[in-house]
Amino acid sequence: MLTLQTLPHQIQSGEVDTVVVAFPDLQGRPVGKRVTGAFFLDHVLDHGIEVCDYLLACDVDMQPLPGYDFADWETGYGDLNAVVDPDTVRLLPWQPGSVLVLCDLLTMAGEPVEVSPRRILRRQLERAAAHGLEIKCATELEFYLFRDSFDEAADKGWRGVVPHSDTIEDYQLLQTSREEYVIGRIRNQMIEAGIPVEFSKGEAGVGQHEINVTYGGALEVADRHLVFKNGVKEIAAQLGRSATFMAKWSMATAGSSCHIHVSLWDAATSAPLMAPADGDDPGSGLSTVGRQFVAGQLFAATQLAWCFAPYVNSYRRFVPDSWAPTAAVWGEDNRTCGFRVVGAGSARRVENRIPGADVNPYLALAASIAAGLWGIDHQLELGPAFTGNAYHSPDVPRIPSNLAEAIDGLASSEVAAEAFGPEVHHHLLNTARQEWASANRVVTDWELARNFERI
Repeated sequence: MLTLQTLPHQIQSGEVDTVVVAFPDLQGRPVGKRVTGAFFLDHVLDHGIEVCDYLLACDVDMQPLPGYDFADWETGYGDLNAVVDPDTVRLLPWQPGSVLVLCDLLTMAGEPVEVSPRRILRRQLERAAAHGLEIKCATELEFYLFRDSFDEAADKGWRGVVPHSDTIEDYQLLQTSREEYVIGRIRNQMIEAGIPVEFSKGEAGVGQHEINVTYGGALEVADRHLVFKNGVKEIAAQLGRSATFMAKWSMATAGSSCHIHVSLWDAATSAPLMAPADGDDPGSGLSTVGRQFVAGQLFAATQLAWCFAPYVNSYRRFVPDSWAPTAAVWGEDNRTCGFRVVGAGSARRVENRIPGADVNPYLALAASIAAGLWGIDHQLELGPAFTGNAYHSPDVPRIPSNLAEAIDGLASSEVAAEAFGPEVHHHLLNTARQEWASANRVVTDWELARNFERI
């Protein structure tokens, strides 16, 4: 079994020759360096490795963005120190001879970098711990698998790519058996990498899949999510295929979600806290603290929507009757609602159905925890569960329908201001605003095709 204690022997024996030293960027992707085994042991393990601070101030295309207080051209884009988290070492079976370690970011003076995604999530876990709470989570990722390689898809301009299936394959075993050479390898090599996969299944789209990973502590779950998502793309590429975690790659088929399941546990006794104790159930099937936590989710759903839907494309998922929610209400095992309460006893939990597969898991989990803690701190009352079809109810609050609305919600968010603090709030808000500005600087193919000759 690979641990930080066994790693020196595995490097010295030649079993491991490369250590991927990484941390999450603002998009939730692993960035960092591939370090030779000997150099890692001699220089990085105990001291960390320098990386440029612009990695927390750029967009999806790795272009530096203006408007940040943290890092810009005026500050000179200096260095940060990526310090190894000893609990994160894991094999990368699809990259022979390689292991991965994740890092926390410090300034060169040794102070935590508050705007780094792992730190943002850690801060919310510290707040939960101050309440005597442990947070357990799961992120339920969906993605599309294509017959095209990534190079072939790029040559097509990402249009006309061919899904690996030509039929909807939701729970279909015959069709998914035809994709098992990819999906089976993903399942098995993720387990080898220390990611506890439970199952895979076809999903509601043509060529769409879901692979579920066992729940755990929030930071570990976010780390698993990062490794899993990157690993799916790397494995698909090795097999001449491509995969996407876009929230909505085509309006003709289902979007890809990342439902987030969250439950509360007693930090001292490890007792589950979401289900009601004797005499503590006014009909919701939740404990007092559970009701407050879910009420906080509802209260902050609009304010923190950007943390669950960070791109222009993210909002294309929110279509009625599409399995993606449009209503910020809660229901008992009701998939038309933004928040679905499910399970019993220790498995009682709230499922946030708003996030798409394009989320940064650290920010999405941090937002979920911050929202729930707001509900606890302010002792919010939870209304009755919604029943019926929330898509078509005229009297329910709605999830923002576009990025601009979500930016407005984040800008005025009292939850974000209190939970994240002004430095992080500003950093996230600038990221959101720059994404919207970038989208507004682009003339799309749709505009050209519709308007070039006809107007």
